[in-house]
Amino acid sequence: MTWVDIGALEDIPRRGARVLRTPQGCVAVFRTEDDRVFALDDRCPHRGGPLSEGIVHGDAVTCPLHGLVIGLTDGQAREAEAGGVATHPARIEGGRILIDASRLLPEQAA
Repeated sequence: MTWVDIGALEDIPRRGARVLRTPQGCVAVFRTEDDRVFALDDRCPHRGGPLSEGIVHGDAVTCPLHGLVIGLTDGQAREAEAGGVATHPARIEGGRILIDASRLLPEQAA
């Protein structure tokens, strides 16, 4: 994995999110009430709503457009057959948020 520091944990309010723009699209980085961090593609599988603007509750986020609930741990919708979004490994180290950038960078030409 290629860990990249994206900022301090305190930069994201509890139960809030920050958007990370990458060459592969936007990633929402969420902070839970109990200071865990999760990173998901910032696009609801239902109608493409910005998950980063949703409501974080427990280990899930509710899409602001149509109320679809997405699990932060697995990126899967809590409703049957509603799909899911890609997750990205994230962790906290020394009060800093690190995200695995290996899937966020364009593939290198061989």
